[in-house]
Amino acid sequence: MDLVVALVLGLSCLLLLSVWRQSSGRGKLPPGPTPLPIIGNILQMDFKDISKSLTKFSKVYGPVFTLYLGLEPSVVLHGYDAVKEALVDLGEEFAGRGSFPLSEKVNRNLGILFSNGKRWKELRRFSLMTLRNFGMGKRSIEDRVQEEAHCLVEELRKTNEIPRRWKRKSSTAENAMTKEEFQGE
Repeated sequence: MDLVVALVLGLSCLLLLSVWRQSSGRGKLPPGPTPLPIIGNILQMDFKDISKSLTKFSKVYGPVFTLYLGLEPSVVLHGYDAVKEALVDLGEEFAGRGSFPLSEKVNRNLGILFSNGKRWKELRRFSLMTLRNFGMGKRSIEDRVQEEAHCLVEELRKTNEIPRRWKRKSSTAENAMTKEEFQGE
């Protein structure tokens, strides 16, 4: 009998702790359906048609609402206007990225895909600078492509027959452009 009472008391304390923990963090989050302790809103969602479930929640709570997937809260932006406002109008506030604990452990916080915060901004800046140094965003490569395309068309006109080896000639032009790009000719 004492074991049953201790077990019930322990489970009740865990349940109350879970409810208190979820409700204490809610002051900063948008409204949403009331989550169940430990499992959150998982039972309230139809995983066969998630978009229908999210649309139903957005009609009740508005285009920005909170769902709990287990113990983790997730803020959902539903609809074009809400996403546009968040990513375009308030882009700087939403520039951060979420954390992925498994990838952080495996990659030891290195890499581009799952980096976050200051490290992500530094890697992004470095990557863009390096790509620009290789010619991304410059119009100079467009002239080379047009020149090679013109040479390819002239070569095909010289043959006066139906081109059967397009692939061979086009890959030759691609190789020439790649060589010029990397050798700086």
